[in-house]
Amino acid sequence: MSGTSIKGSKIKQAGLVLIGVIAGVLLSLNFSAVAQRDGSTTRLPLPIDELRSFAEVFGAIKSGYVETVEDRKLINGAINGMITDLDPHSAYLDQDAFKELQVGTQGEFGGLGIEVGMEDGFVKVVSPIEDSPAFRAGLKSGDLIVKLDDTPIKGMSLNDAVKRMRGKPKSAIRLTIVRKGEQKPFEVTLIRDVIRVQSVKSKMIEPGYGWIRVAQFQEHSAESVAKAIDTLYKQGPLKGLVLDLRNDPGGVLNGAVGITAAFLPSKALVVSTDGRTEDAKRKFLATPEDYLRGRGDDYLKGLPAGIKTVPMVVLVNGGSASASEIVAGALQDHKRATIIGTQTFGKGSVQTIMPLGNNTAIKLTTARYYTPSGRSIQAKGIVPDIEVEDPTAPEMKLREADLDKHLANPADKDKPAVEKKPEPVAKAAPKAKDDADENKPFVPLEFATEKDFVFQQGLNHLKGLPVVKTKVQSAQAPATTPAPARN
Repeated sequence: MSGTSIKGSKIKQAGLVLIGVIAGVLLSLNFSAVAQRDGSTTRLPLPIDELRSFAEVFGAIKSGYVETVEDRKLINGAINGMITDLDPHSAYLDQDAFKELQVGTQGEFGGLGIEVGMEDGFVKVVSPIEDSPAFRAGLKSGDLIVKLDDTPIKGMSLNDAVKRMRGKPKSAIRLTIVRKGEQKPFEVTLIRDVIRVQSVKSKMIEPGYGWIRVAQFQEHSAESVAKAIDTLYKQGPLKGLVLDLRNDPGGVLNGAVGITAAFLPSKALVVSTDGRTEDAKRKFLATPEDYLRGRGDDYLKGLPAGIKTVPMVVLVNGGSASASEIVAGALQDHKRATIIGTQTFGKGSVQTIMPLGNNTAIKLTTARYYTPSGRSIQAKGIVPDIEVEDPTAPEMKLREADLDKHLANPADKDKPAVEKKPEPVAKAAPKAKDDADENKPFVPLEFATEKDFVFQQGLNHLKGLPVVKTKVQSAQAPATTPAPARN
């Protein structure tokens, strides 16, 4: 009894000291000002009872846990838990994660090439990145990774799992996969590589018809799109343009604004954001101030005048998210392009990177995106004008609305959002599997070719030809969707 009493006294003392430390830190950071930034006139009091509970738990671990635990580990774990409990996209970035984020926006990073999240304690594949080891191996959206080599994932944090999947290029890792429709788990061995994402590709499909693909929105993606437009027009005037945003998980906001501005009149509204603080309430226009952010010359200046009026289609699918949805939504609202494909992912939230000390940061959801007409993308996505789906390459139906703790769409708070519904799609009967099908190697889809069914329908629309809603023939192709973590 006396031992318990003494230990309890020590924990209480440690708790009181920690409360004082936390209170001092919060006050020094002007914690109470947060309440005033959202329009409140009263100061936000410190949550003393909750801080006391936190401090008591901290003290209990420090004095009674079976092994000694560093203060930094405990505090970082508390920060990480506090942030990740908010929504699927907010996160604490340690030094490695923050460095990878900075490198990733430049288009090069190491790993397997998959966007991942967590579900029921396992790592969930939300999208293989194009031309990566994961993409070539046939990993699909919705796959659950349950084991890394011989180590079960259950109980790991997402950061720990991602770190284990990283490694030196040319080194191997064995993933155990659980896939819907498969009777038992199976293993896939991947060879790590340096992932280089070529964010923009383009070509002249045939005289007068061009194709531009944006695989990811990086710092220089809009500039690359401008160069692609110039290159296409040097081959002759365009009769039609396909902008391909399928399986594009998004990226930097100014890239989305710049790419949209290439096709819209000057000063047209591209996207607006709304949050609690004044700096989260913004409108982004098709102006150099909003897409250049004060850096470099205006890469859109001098583009061929025809790019503002050339007939366009934008291809999207369930893997099109965030910045992709901003572009598609703006061009749809301004009636500048016809959106073709399937409903997009529905990530309509803004994440702000807030650097902290020691080269760490937090990625915090601070606002929601709205299209020029005021539609919220969040948990809804963009509904295409013409729905075209290839039933031989069915998408996994994972969307933002399926993610745990996802933000609600504001329209759902008062009444169900009214969405424009495309014409129903006739589904072809799936082909029965046989042993020959099971043994066929996975062949990734080559975009903008005769085998690319959705692209061909977009081209037909530009030419005024009939658009086929569903392909009946059997073929293999990847099914992907986006996500918050990358490795």
